[in-house]
Amino acid sequence: MISPAANQEAAARRLARPARPPEAPRMSPAPSSKIVVEGLRAWFGSSTVLKDVSLAVSERSVLAVIGPSGCGKSTFLRCLNRMHELTPGAGASGKLLLDGEDLYARDVDPVRLRRRVGMVFQRPNPFPTMSVRDNVSAGLRLNRVPGDHVEAVERCLRQAALWDEVKDRLDEAATGLSGGQQQRLCIARALAVEPEVLLMDEPASALDPIATAKIEELIHELKERYTIVIVTHNMQQAARVSDRTAFFYLGELVEEGTTEVIFTNPLQQRTEDYVTGKFG
Repeated sequence: MISPAANQEAAARRLARPARPPEAPRMSPAPSSKIVVEGLRAWFGSSTVLKDVSLAVSERSVLAVIGPSGCGKSTFLRCLNRMHELTPGAGASGKLLLDGEDLYARDVDPVRLRRRVGMVFQRPNPFPTMSVRDNVSAGLRLNRVPGDHVEAVERCLRQAALWDEVKDRLDEAATGLSGGQQQRLCIARALAVEPEVLLMDEPASALDPIATAKIEELIHELKERYTIVIVTHNMQQAARVSDRTAFFYLGELVEEGTTEVIFTNPLQQRTEDYVTGKFG
């Protein structure tokens, strides 16, 4: 976490530096980019939600997407695995590259894409009629992966830091778990189909501080194997878990950079006003 002293030092530096140039979206290329977004626009009917967004996400890193409510954060996330287009009247244009492959090309199968780019939602959503075991293996069965999936279930629950808590409850209903356990179960379910990217839409907003801390610890562990994009309204959480941060406002990408720079020495005045709580 960034200390108050560091914030004070950063404020002093900002007062001493010359006036800012006219604002323009800030994007610096990320090394070993897993995802590259170029000129992304998204809309619902006649309402434009995202305006010409371009950024890159490094492989095996965490990008936090921040901004006030209604700025397009969740829409941006849903565009990354083409869930946005499932809403009637919704659409998107631009280029979205995953390992250089344009995911909006006509020959791309959205179902196969969503195996490569998994998603965890704001509220835990385990399948209520299924056991813990069956929740984890649901995607494997849906994709007709052969076998009894015993090893896969254990592997994913261990990856989600949940195995020790549920190993004696695998055949019990998933709804009997606590909220934090249910969210980690949903993460295990997403990992079962072996995605390359994991999208998280405010995954801890409905959880208590202890469960939130476990989710944040898990994010640190998962980035050793996965590329993670997380939407969060919690500035402290973004500072704790992410390597880079993107600030959205009114559908535009205002600034993107290392998390330390965004929170202590941003280039754009709107970014500084937001992260210091002047609006939002």
